[in-house]
Amino acid sequence: MLRKTIIPLGGYGTRLRPLTIETSKALVRFLNRPLIEFTIVKLARQGIKEFYMGVSGYINYKEVYDYFGEGLKIRAKYNLPDVRIRFQPNEDSVGNADSVRIIMDYYDINEPVLVVQGDLLFDIDLKDFWRFHASNNSFMSIAVKYLDREEELVHFGVADIEKDYRIKRFVEKPRNPKEAPSRYINTGIYLLSEEFREFLCMDLVKEMRYKGMMDFGQHIIPLAIELTQRVYAYILNGYWFDIGTPERYLEATFYLLKTLSPEDLEAKPLTPGVRVQGKSRESEKLHKEILSDILNGYIKTDGDILIGRHVKIGKGVSLSDVVIDNYSVIDNDVTITRSVIMDRCKIGSRTHIENSIIGRHVKIGRNVKIINSVIGDNTVIEDNVILINTKVWPHKEIPRDAHIENLIYS
Repeated sequence: MLRKTIIPLGGYGTRLRPLTIETSKALVRFLNRPLIEFTIVKLARQGIKEFYMGVSGYINYKEVYDYFGEGLKIRAKYNLPDVRIRFQPNEDSVGNADSVRIIMDYYDINEPVLVVQGDLLFDIDLKDFWRFHASNNSFMSIAVKYLDREEELVHFGVADIEKDYRIKRFVEKPRNPKEAPSRYINTGIYLLSEEFREFLCMDLVKEMRYKGMMDFGQHIIPLAIELTQRVYAYILNGYWFDIGTPERYLEATFYLLKTLSPEDLEAKPLTPGVRVQGKSRESEKLHKEILSDILNGYIKTDGDILIGRHVKIGKGVSLSDVVIDNYSVIDNDVTITRSVIMDRCKIGSRTHIENSIIGRHVKIGRNVKIINSVIGDNTVIEDNVILINTKVWPHKEIPRDAHIENLIYS
């Protein structure tokens, strides 16, 4: 059975900016936790003992190491005593497959390994994945997902699959969806045989590495298909999200908010659709106040809502499909719809937020309107501001009465 997982964390998360300007993509807040924590816990509960973080660059390494360390926090928080977290040494990689090579060499890994990209959320049965891999004597098994929306095939590698699930080829980001050989896309979840380390040390691969050609999707998988004819497609039936853009971030947020249990959300039900986090006496007191205001009609709720620890919500507030992270304060007469408010934010009275992501430690004044926008960390937005289809970089100050549309405010 699988014991080790490598999680490449390279790249700058450019598509998710401004949330990733100063934050490792792996640690972006998601449902009031770091994104990658969901992956680690899900896999650890299925028997993975050792996690190898393919960090590149100082910020990536420092943030991930400072939060997770070598796994003590995960072990204590989730009662997973055997989990260990290790890190890629300070060696530059030229792609996610190169990160895997560096880690395999450094830690002398000579056994089957699961590889999972660091910006994913997914549900997978690892025992079933392993049985599929072993029964096919697969060199590399790739989890593929059927994509319902044909127009989105242009964003992914699309598999051409034989009847026996052998992969003939991938069409990487087809220009036209009609050119795609199927609707099964590469999820970025791979099961590598013990032979893979030797494969990555071949002279041909060394030449590719010298040329910077070490991306799994573009370079390594096509070569593995060509040389081994033993690359197989495992159909992933559970949910799968690539949290690569703000739009996909919100889509994943509200899908999982609707489908995950209160236990998985580390929350308890308050009213139908509303879940709250926190177990301290102070949290319980705030929960009772919020519940009283909901029952008396002072707070209106609709859809699915997650409220973090030590959150205060004023009178006349309307919430519909909302996540509010820890230590945030929502003043009176605020309306929030299909949006995420990250931790330690203050939202002024009569403000309207819709289909947006508000970063950490953001202060928003009164009578502000924010629609289809993403606000970076530690931003100050003064009274009477209107932001539509706008991305605001961290640490910016938006002056009173500003009206900004269709702009990157950097």
